[in-house]
Amino acid sequence: MSVPNTKYVIGLDYGTESCRALLVDVTNGAEIAAAVYPYRHGVITGVLPETEVELKKDWALQDPADYLEGFKTVIPQLLQKAEISGESVIGIGIDFTACTVLPTLADGTPLCFLERYRKNPHAWVKLWKHHAAQPEADQINQLAMERHEPFLAYYGGKISSEWALPKLLQIFNEAPEIYKATARFIEAGDWIVWQMTGQESRNACAAGYKGLWTHENGYPGSEFLAALKPGFKAAITDTMQGPIIAPGRKVGTLTRKVAKELGLTTEVAVSAATIDAHAGVPGCGVGSPGKMVMIMGTSSCQMVMTKRAHFFNGFAGIVKDGILPGYYGYEYGQSAVGDIFAWFIENAVPYQYYREAESRGLGLYALLEEKAAGLMPGENDLVALDWQNGNRSILMNANLRGVVIGYSLRTKPEAIYRALIEATAFGTRKIVETHENGAEPIDEFFACGGLTKNHMLMQIYADVLGRPVKIASSAQPVALGAAIFGALAAGNAAGGYDNSMEAVQKMIQPAARIFTPNERNHHIYQNVYQHYLKLHDYFGVL
Repeated sequence: MSVPNTKYVIGLDYGTESCRALLVDVTNGAEIAAAVYPYRHGVITGVLPETEVELKKDWALQDPADYLEGFKTVIPQLLQKAEISGESVIGIGIDFTACTVLPTLADGTPLCFLERYRKNPHAWVKLWKHHAAQPEADQINQLAMERHEPFLAYYGGKISSEWALPKLLQIFNEAPEIYKATARFIEAGDWIVWQMTGQESRNACAAGYKGLWTHENGYPGSEFLAALKPGFKAAITDTMQGPIIAPGRKVGTLTRKVAKELGLTTEVAVSAATIDAHAGVPGCGVGSPGKMVMIMGTSSCQMVMTKRAHFFNGFAGIVKDGILPGYYGYEYGQSAVGDIFAWFIENAVPYQYYREAESRGLGLYALLEEKAAGLMPGENDLVALDWQNGNRSILMNANLRGVVIGYSLRTKPEAIYRALIEATAFGTRKIVETHENGAEPIDEFFACGGLTKNHMLMQIYADVLGRPVKIASSAQPVALGAAIFGALAAGNAAGGYDNSMEAVQKMIQPAARIFTPNERNHHIYQNVYQHYLKLHDYFGVL
């Protein structure tokens, strides 16, 4: 039951598998209600829905209808659970995976909604982990290096196949009819804001980190695009239009139709979208530089802010005001973390482990965690590379693959499982060292996301890094961060906030738990990490 005159904001968190929503009290950040909508079509990697069209290797698509159904389902559920009136909601913030993009008509209609394009995979949403545009990314990187294009410096010297321009170039190369029909090529987060408000915009976070846009130079020039492919010269000006708006800034308010569907008012302010991982920074309570936030789920993203720009190789992006106003935001990432563990569970665990887990009333993850926790660092001489889905940082190469060395006839599944966890921790340490060598020291580490529930994993990270790791107080810090942006969009006059630091301080609680490094384990991992670095440098040139 709501308290009279209390104002609320909603954070919508569009992840890889589901849309989550959080209803938050603006005054203190109290989480009043939550709801989840699993996407009906999930991640499409095999066959297009309702067709016989098989997707090729490295494709990952989604259906934008799932996104619409998401917010139309979860927001009414929030109001019902909290027993509040829609009139008390003042703002909505949206975070989304990125670079997750779709081609649309000029009015925002996705091409995959049209019967004539339904069977063409290029008409659908290309999910962030769609890696089939690697040849296009390679071509863009090579030409940009040859021409000394200034935008490369903002991405550590190399761009990823996951980003907007390689995906658009892939459509141009492989599906000219889809490219010709594309009036807008837009981030899914911006598309949702468009559907809610009727206002087209581009969020500065995704435009900067995934769209090659910079405050200083804008998008890559038409001469560069023309040099990529004849006919591609106007790709950006034709398909990536719209005002660029920073997260926390108001794009508009809900349309009358959407407000009625959701049970809200047309006075509800909607913030510019942001990337899901980046929303986790304010959601973890970080509002100043020198602190790294690790968002840990199917993949991992690491963010850290600095007071001034530093340019070096290895980071995935640097964007002025890309995370919070007043700072340069650096982004790093690991293309697979939780996905690696899921792959191992699904493909490499013997049947007797399933039987043991069932007989003991445990989940398979819990059983493996228990067994792996009984092993000492370095005990089984296994060292792995965490590249089962390519390497985002620091090598930016989706073609790289995972490695495990040191097997023997005595190797048990839990030893491999632990080695894979250690590999992801080593990958994070490599990112940390790259940042500190090229930019500024990192004073504190924060973590959030589903993987932080695994205490063994988090202790390994603390031991490998040799630094304490603070766990976010909220179980849904990304959605909470989005809600903070909703409060900023509403502004002080409506009961929200005008200042991001004030919003973070008022709406975030202290860390829920701190994992402190075990010095003995850290010493052992120092040696194992050297082996990881040798593997990294040897296989990283392939």
